[in-house]
Amino acid sequence: ALIHVQSGVAGIHRLAAGSNLELLAINFDDGAGSDRRVAESQAKGSVFTGGNIAASGNAADFASVLILHCCRDHSGLICAGERVAVVMDIRGLRSREAVETALQALDDKKMEYDILFLDASDAVIRRRYKETRRIHPMAQGGQLPIDEAIRREREILQPLRERAKYLIDTSQLSASQNRARICSLFLGQDQCPMSLTILSFGFKYGLPQEADIVLDVRCLPNPFYVPELKELTGLDQPVVDYVMNSPDSQGLLRRYESMLEFSLPLYVKEGKSQLVVAVGCTGGKHRSITFARKLGEFCTRLGYQPIVMHRDARRTM
Repeated sequence: ALIHVQSGVAGIHRLAAGSNLELLAINFDDGAGSDRRVAESQAKGSVFTGGNIAASGNAADFASVLILHCCRDHSGLICAGERVAVVMDIRGLRSREAVETALQALDDKKMEYDILFLDASDAVIRRRYKETRRIHPMAQGGQLPIDEAIRREREILQPLRERAKYLIDTSQLSASQNRARICSLFLGQDQCPMSLTILSFGFKYGLPQEADIVLDVRCLPNPFYVPELKELTGLDQPVVDYVMNSPDSQGLLRRYESMLEFSLPLYVKEGKSQLVVAVGCTGGKHRSITFARKLGEFCTRLGYQPIVMHRDARRTM
C-alpha cells in the first residue's frame, strides 16, 4: 500500500487484504496537521512507522512487501480483523514515475484501496514550515527555495491526488478539526452509506475548498449588530433564538431541509462516499453555526450520521 505526503498534503491508503484484514498506510508531513495519534485512531491496531523507508529505492516496495508478508501470516504481526497503519513520508520517492509504477503494481496485484488526500494552499504550507522551523524534504538541505520544493512535491504526488477518493483541504482546519474529519470518514462507515459533514464558515475567510454544496445564509438578520449577542456564537441559545425568531429564517431552513431530504439519497444512489455541505454567513460565527446545527439535527432524523463542524467559530472579530 502506498501514500506519500506533501508538506501540507497527506494521504491515507486503506487496503482490504483477504476477507478480514484491513490495512491503512498513512503518510504525512508537518504541514498536513496530522500526527501519530491520528494514525492510531484510524488503525485501532498496530502502527508501523517507516518515515524514511526506501527499500530497493522505493518506499512503495516496502508497503507492498509488508502487506503480502502479513497476509501470508509469516510474521504473526497481524490478526484477522485487525487494522494496521503504515506511516511513511515523501522521502521514499523522488519521481512521479515511481509513484505511478507503485500504484500500477498494486493494481496488478488486484489490491483494493482508497486514498485520502489532505491538501493545503502553498501559503499555508510555507507558514507551517516556518512555524516548525523545518526544512522541506525536497529542498535539498535548504538549497532549493520552499516554493520550488512544494512545486516538485506536488508534481510527484499528482498521481495520488488524481486517484484520491477523499480530498480534504486542511488550510483552515485546526489539528482537532482535521482529526475529526478523518475519523468521520473511516470510523463506523458500515453504519452509514455516506459520510456527511456539515461545515459552517465565514465568507470573509474564503470558501471551504472541499465543499460539495454551499448554502448562503447572509440574507438573514445578523446577531453581530445586537450588542448583547455580538460576542456570542450560534452555539449559544440566545443567538439561536434570535436567528430562528425570524419568519425568513424559518422559511429558508425548511427549504434547505427539503432540498437535502431530496438530494442526499440521490448522492448515495450515485455512490458518493462523502459529502460536505458548507453553510456560510459573513463571519462564520452566528447565522451559519445556527443553521449548520439545525441541518445536522435534521439529517440525523433522516437516518444519516452527520458530523457538524464550525470552521471559523473561534476567530476573533
